[in-house]
Amino acid sequence: MKLWKDIDPTEALVSDGVITLKKGEGRLLKSGGAWVFDNEVASVSGDFENGAVVTVEDFDGFCMGYGFYNEHSKIRVRMLSRWEREGLTPQFLYERVQAAWEYRKKTVDTSSCRVIFSEADWIPGMVVDKYEDVLVVESLALGIDRLKEILMAALLDVLDQDGIKIRGIFERSDAPVRKKEGMAPYKGWLYLADETNSSPMVEITENGVHYLVDVENGQKTGFFLDQKYNRLAMQNYVKGARVLDCFTHMGTFALNAGYGGAKEVLGLDISEFAVEQARANAKRNGLEGVVKFEVADVLDELPKMEAAGRKFDVVILDPPAFTKSREATKRAIKGYREINMRGMKLVENGGILATCSCSHFMTEELFKKTIHEAAASVHKRLRQIEFRTQSPDHPILWSADESYYLKFLVFQVVDER
Repeated sequence: MKLWKDIDPTEALVSDGVITLKKGEGRLLKSGGAWVFDNEVASVSGDFENGAVVTVEDFDGFCMGYGFYNEHSKIRVRMLSRWEREGLTPQFLYERVQAAWEYRKKTVDTSSCRVIFSEADWIPGMVVDKYEDVLVVESLALGIDRLKEILMAALLDVLDQDGIKIRGIFERSDAPVRKKEGMAPYKGWLYLADETNSSPMVEITENGVHYLVDVENGQKTGFFLDQKYNRLAMQNYVKGARVLDCFTHMGTFALNAGYGGAKEVLGLDISEFAVEQARANAKRNGLEGVVKFEVADVLDELPKMEAAGRKFDVVILDPPAFTKSREATKRAIKGYREINMRGMKLVENGGILATCSCSHFMTEELFKKTIHEAAASVHKRLRQIEFRTQSPDHPILWSADESYYLKFLVFQVVDER
């Protein structure tokens, strides 16, 4: 991989390709969005390859900006800039990366954080997470993949300017969505400062809790950083409590509960691999006597607990996305309603329920409505304590709905009387 010193910062990145919109189309783009869909394109001209940066014009020739084009994707163009053509250079990308890092320094603990969040940082199709001295990049669009080397060189240089030495950059571009862009999955090291130190295991500390993150085989980029401050918030509610953490994965909420002074904590997850990691993390934090984990299908286990008369002071529901498409939303509503009904039944009267959805198709309004229906079905009253979203290093861009996905609610659950 090239370093920043090997890159010409003035190189022109825009091809001679021109995409013209149909009359009346481009509404999302004109309202500040970053995508042009296949059914909005009237014509394509110029000699360029898929993934190249093209000019986007309205039907009357007015320049809308510049973005990368891919005829294999329903998202035909992902916009990079509304600036003048000559301004789109590697230096421009460097300044985007620099702005993303400066934003994180102002808003979050940067020891481990998301450094680049796709469209929300105006670097569409790319996610970069920092785990102490390792960066993990996920490249999900053909155009950004062609610019990956420039962006990674820029990020290394930006961090180096702050005295942060990066051991390596690991790519986790193994999501199925790459196939929709006409790209094969890829996983492996892009850069190593020292070829003899290629371990994919990284120890991080978050909210005082220690974890060992596997950047090669863990979920997504290795860890779910977006819940950082929601996990921290739960430490306020668990002192002396019996806590149930459902869909615990690496045990993050459960371990924060143990660290926050819970009397006993049980974490459930269907993945044996995840539970093994969670148990190792409990031991790493000296919490194995308080925080226990079991391999179980949560949807099967909660009714069994209810039948056995088990109760908890705090129940945490952090399921995977029940829907990743608009078409599957109705089925997802049933799933969210079911687990919230089950969870509420296991909460002691006056206890705490924390529940969340990580699907942007499950809107805030729809999620709240579903929880309300679940409460009515099991004759519980909910007193909302907090409404939270994703950590600030996963910023919500108001013109890009897909950037707002995590909804996190904390309630006191009271029996109807």
